[in-house]
Amino acid sequence: MSTAGPARSGRGSVPVPGSRTAPPGPLARRAVIALGSNLGDRDGLLRDAVAALDAVDGVHVVAASAPVSSVAVTLDGPDESKPDYLNAVALVDTTLGGLDLLAALQSIESDRGRVRTERWGDRTLDLDVVVLGDDESDDPRLTLPHPRAAGRAFVLEPWLQVEPEARLGRAGRVADLLAALPDRTRPVAGAGALWPPAERAPGAVRSEPAAPAPDHTPGADA
Repeated sequence: MSTAGPARSGRGSVPVPGSRTAPPGPLARRAVIALGSNLGDRDGLLRDAVAALDAVDGVHVVAASAPVSSVAVTLDGPDESKPDYLNAVALVDTTLGGLDLLAALQSIESDRGRVRTERWGDRTLDLDVVVLGDDESDDPRLTLPHPRAAGRAFVLEPWLQVEPEARLGRAGRVADLLAALPDRTRPVAGAGALWPPAERAPGAVRSEPAAPAPDHTPGADA
């Protein structure tokens, strides 16, 4: 796997939008990043992850949705006995290649307590590349577009928040894909957009911190 440049993703500071010396140049491509968390301070983890993503060299966050709530999906299907997820989508412009972007995402996950021992297990943070420009790839390390995104309301719904005319590669319009699904996410009372950064809205969901639980293997995403 290629390695990314240093991901300036420490939790001790939150970067100010536009504070970097050089945003991505004319070779930048638009990427869609799906975010999820069902352990700890889920809302705070998602917001912190978006800020950390914007701090990665070669990445500029354009927008990020408000979080939505969804039932945990395991290898055996939806499991309401598991903690619910908060999910969101971020749009970024990036000059990084796919594997470098993936490496940056995994660095941000690891910095926030993610472990990878149980596939599709509970997790503090999950970051997935859904699309990267018009790239198509069957690489087992990073399949593009994301092979399960078309069937995930918790990806499609927040994506439409920030890109109403979005398309998922050859699968077609995101709005049409969502309309064909039987399930929907739930709104989160008081939750605002994850980007640009702002103070957490009154009443937004905040979970008590919890220890990380076993997680899935690299590349086995939502």
